[in-house]
Amino acid sequence: MMISITRKSRSIIQIVALVAISNYISFSFGTQSKLFSTFLIYDPPHVTSEKNRSLRGTSIAEDAYLAEQAPIEPLPEPKFTRPSPHLWTDIPIVPPRTGHKKVLVTGAAGFIGSHVAYALLERGDEVIVVDEINDYYDVRIKEDNLALLREKAKEMAQKVDKKGEDILTIYRGDINNQTLMKSVFEQHKPGWICHLAARAGVRPSIKNPLIYVRANVQGTTSMLEYSRQYNVTNVVVASSSSIYGESKSTYFSEAESVNEPVSPYAATKRSGELISYTYHKLYDLKITNLRFFTVYGPRGRPDMAPYKFISRVTRGEVIEQFGDGTTSRDYTYIEDIVNGVVRAIDRPYSYQIFNLGKGSGTKLADFISLVEKHVGNKANIKLMPSQPGDVPFTNADVSKANRLLGYSSKVTTEEGIRRTVAWFKDTFGEDGVGRVDNALAKG
Repeated sequence: MMISITRKSRSIIQIVALVAISNYISFSFGTQSKLFSTFLIYDPPHVTSEKNRSLRGTSIAEDAYLAEQAPIEPLPEPKFTRPSPHLWTDIPIVPPRTGHKKVLVTGAAGFIGSHVAYALLERGDEVIVVDEINDYYDVRIKEDNLALLREKAKEMAQKVDKKGEDILTIYRGDINNQTLMKSVFEQHKPGWICHLAARAGVRPSIKNPLIYVRANVQGTTSMLEYSRQYNVTNVVVASSSSIYGESKSTYFSEAESVNEPVSPYAATKRSGELISYTYHKLYDLKITNLRFFTVYGPRGRPDMAPYKFISRVTRGEVIEQFGDGTTSRDYTYIEDIVNGVVRAIDRPYSYQIFNLGKGSGTKLADFISLVEKHVGNKANIKLMPSQPGDVPFTNADVSKANRLLGYSSKVTTEEGIRRTVAWFKDTFGEDGVGRVDNALAKG
């Protein structure tokens, strides 16, 4: 008798369990089980049905009022755990515009800008430089960069029976100076813009955000306005991986929301992307924004960690390690970045955003170990607390740039560090304390 009751009870329990599971699914996921919908105690919570009203004891009017008062919870943002090339397969590929170009490069006295301008000159383009040569870091470095460009222009001009000034013009001034910029555009009529001028650096932006707003937001808007007025063919604008903030994705994707920057610098870069889209939408201006991931290499900015580590380890000085060394960055060698920038200049997409990175992260502790290996000295590390505005890791999904620009990173982190150390020692000597005449213009 007991066995018979137990079997019957088991059947009843199984039916009740199925109904309970259906109710749980309905409540948790907002979907109804078609098979057991007649057994549901209530409809999904967002449905103002008679069944739900009966349970709550509310009228239709009261339900409407409650719906208006209830806070709207945002949907969770998608996390990208792997590269997502499938997201970009429907975008038509724009072929490169070949042939001679007249390119205006802003910020060409700086690290990335000088390398880009050099590459453009080397392939035979005419380059117009606008740079205010500010004192964010040693202006001698910027002057040496400009000297390097003049030498390259002279070399290339001789091949076509011209003078260096025929293919390179340098203007020292602020891109927000309307008188200067109108004169530049009216005299040269550049068809291509590579806007790299900016105030860089996360931590300094927290101390002095207004400088960043003027340089990065107003400056970008000014360049877009000039480009509109003078019918520029294509505009490339420098953005930054910093805009991803505290993204939980394993691979940072252009498809994810980036509206929660954690520093004024990141906020200004995101603003540049938004105003770029506005100009594209209003005036059909062709604009590409490039999100750079921790660029390093010869003639690098001395305020950035890769340069500091190589310099201080070479000289036997203390290096400051912020955090426990587990933070990770997608360190990208300058040669790869330049390749991506030039590809973007040549391809006038209507409006696009691309990541330019290596596509894999390197932990801070591992990066320092590679510096030690190629410098040949042990690092004297001083541990420091993590800094406000810093993000735990960056890692670029470059599948979009790979498909639409033909971009791919070629230089490994170890090879990039080896080359940078070689440049540094060639420039400053084996002990890193000397300065070779014009050596910063090498490499």
